[in-house]
Amino acid sequence: MFETIQGEGAHTGIPSIFVRLQGCPVGCPWCDTKHTWEIKEDLIVSSKEIIEQTEESETYFLSDDKELLTLFEKEGYLAKHVVITGGEPCMYDLRGLTTLLHDNGFTTQIETSGTFEIFCDERTYVTVSPKINMRGGFEVLTSALERANEIKHPIAMQKHIDELDALLANVSSLEGKQVCLQPISQQPRATELAVKTCIARNWRLSLQTHKYIGIE
Repeated sequence: MFETIQGEGAHTGIPSIFVRLQGCPVGCPWCDTKHTWEIKEDLIVSSKEIIEQTEESETYFLSDDKELLTLFEKEGYLAKHVVITGGEPCMYDLRGLTTLLHDNGFTTQIETSGTFEIFCDERTYVTVSPKINMRGGFEVLTSALERANEIKHPIAMQKHIDELDALLANVSSLEGKQVCLQPISQQPRATELAVKTCIARNWRLSLQTHKYIGIE
């Protein structure tokens, strides 16, 4: 849990509280948060220890919805946008947490792979970053793409755009949805392809700006 600036997607630049949930079975090879994959009791520590961490760690803390809201106040967080990410946050039913946050003046955003059903408040902004043919063997759900406000797809080559096209063909309508392409690791070839495709289709380019400016 930490306060920062949202670095990618349609909400780039917005001050945000990130709540990173533990656990992910999807298995993306380029994942930059592999420390969140495992859920083990011997990794549980206090919330204070997690908040004070300066390096990545597989440890995590337990909290219910109201305790989490209290922690925001205790830490003196000023941001009013909460990004629930992971790991894979949609392994969990997020209706209670997202409704509580909205009812207390926050906006919420979920960042998910689209491989689990999405249970959240109807006011929550959902970013689906579809993970296709990953090691975990999970399928991207059409229901997740239908719920998405934003479909943010990591790409490195034309094959990844073709895979996205195949997914989007199952969506009833893209009206009101942002489609963003995000070059994997900002590779020059991937970035060039993403820019070209975004211009051709009137999609949006998403860069991991937090990595450029060196923040979490």
